[in-house]
Amino acid sequence: MPGNSFDKDVVMTHQLSVAIYARVSSDQQAKQQTIASQLAALKERVQADGLLCLDAFAFIDDGYSGTTLLRPALERLRDQSAAGLIDRLYVHAPDRLARRYAYQVLLIDEFKRQNVEVIFLNRELGQSPEDEMLLQMQGMIAEYERAKIMERCRRGKLHAARRGCVEVLHSAPYGYRYRPRAAAAPAAYLVHEAEADVVRKVFHWVGVERWTVGAVARRLTRDRVPTRKGNAVWSRSTIARMLHNPSYTGQAVYGRTRVGERRPRLRPARGQPEVPRHAYSTYRTPASEHILIAVPALIAPDLFAVVAEQLRENQQRLRQRKRGPSYLLQGLVVCSHCGRALYGKPATSVYKGQRSRYTYYRCTGLEPYRFGGGERLCHNRQVRTERLEQAVWDDICSLLRDPARLQQEYQRRLLGEQSASAQELQHTQSRLGKAQQAVARLVDALAAGLLETHEFEPRIKEARARLKTLEQEQARLSQLIATAQHIRAVLDQWHNFADHIDKNLQTATWATRREIILALVKRVEVGIDDVHIVYKVPGLKPPNPADSLLQHCPGSAQRASPTK
Repeated sequence: MPGNSFDKDVVMTHQLSVAIYARVSSDQQAKQQTIASQLAALKERVQADGLLCLDAFAFIDDGYSGTTLLRPALERLRDQSAAGLIDRLYVHAPDRLARRYAYQVLLIDEFKRQNVEVIFLNRELGQSPEDEMLLQMQGMIAEYERAKIMERCRRGKLHAARRGCVEVLHSAPYGYRYRPRAAAAPAAYLVHEAEADVVRKVFHWVGVERWTVGAVARRLTRDRVPTRKGNAVWSRSTIARMLHNPSYTGQAVYGRTRVGERRPRLRPARGQPEVPRHAYSTYRTPASEHILIAVPALIAPDLFAVVAEQLRENQQRLRQRKRGPSYLLQGLVVCSHCGRALYGKPATSVYKGQRSRYTYYRCTGLEPYRFGGGERLCHNRQVRTERLEQAVWDDICSLLRDPARLQQEYQRRLLGEQSASAQELQHTQSRLGKAQQAVARLVDALAAGLLETHEFEPRIKEARARLKTLEQEQARLSQLIATAQHIRAVLDQWHNFADHIDKNLQTATWATRREIILALVKRVEVGIDDVHIVYKVPGLKPPNPADSLLQHCPGSAQRASPTK
């Protein structure tokens, strides 16, 4: 058509970026690979829709509870969607996304704001008020059913325990074997004679011969008596649990522990994920809440009472252990060679008749007895506690006195190589205005009859895709500029703070230093020839959180932690 510039536009097709999310809640389900059925159904649906899902966009949480949002794969999914890298998300059911209805609404609303289409395989997510009401009812009913099932199980187990059913215990301690319930017989503890003889010897050694727990562990290890798991080395904790277990007197205890709020921890254990699998911790209950269940007895109650008295006497003979941490970096030091924790170990030396006492941070991999004997698993060297603690404290003082280091680290982590200026933002806004005008011209051309419907649809789709890209670029540049301004404002305040605390750092008490270290240090990695301090200085956000592309989640602060 003469004079019509729309014929010169190039029609482009936009390939949707697809992601899938799957989750199972228990470790047993993860081991049995029950998540494979979810993945198969999700991939089949993606293929049926004529799309392709890359392996990098398959987010899987194996063995993580849906009652919490702190899940590694879910955190990565939310980050990718916040960055605009996902157009459509496939999930098997809403309860796979989150167990609680409030979390489902939060996540679905978050994905909608980021223009991510969420598709559930068990039902379509419609846009009408009736569909929204149906989703709400489904989520509330699922949450109610889960709570009702848990309450029924709890009351059922409590009733069975009060009737003396061994089935609620599920397992048996050393010296017994657990026989599950069968058609002809109920569940029961069966005495294992070889292990029962070891139990009787242990109680005799402590109660009659007045041995210590350590002496018993060394004796069993020397006699090569295998543990329940087949280990050749007995630990003191295993012997202590045996001596405190009333099941050997014929009275097993139900309800010794309860589930409560998750305890805070300094760092994850070796080999464990950064985000815990469960949002709870286990606590001991008072003796008044225990329920006793009759089982076969291995020792007399009088001997058990004598052993308890002997253990209390042994504890009184020892020095009163200092409650709380004994070392300044306790719980923060790890071995960069094997990844295991370092612990404080005292040592004594005698030189020219004078006794000197030292303490070292020592890798647990240097202790063969912890791993069944044999060769040590690590060859890192131990380091004097006072030298390592002083070096870490000096580096912290240097960091607090020099805000320029913080500025460099924030810029490296938050801004990286990407920088934004007012000119770039203005240029992007100009392009955004032209894209909006192009969309308006297409709509006017369709209304005026200058374009047919089959010509209008691909062009408006392309124009809207270009408009969406420019809007995301504008939001990104605005966030970078706001973050840089916020960093400068915070660092200006930090200069005043550093001048104020400069005089008090070297005279700080041990407890004050410990608090400062816990607030700033994530972990201390000790190598053979070097030491690395990993700080956990929290990331800064723009003054207006609504303008940020990142969702508001607890894990975002950890991902922005600078490393020295």
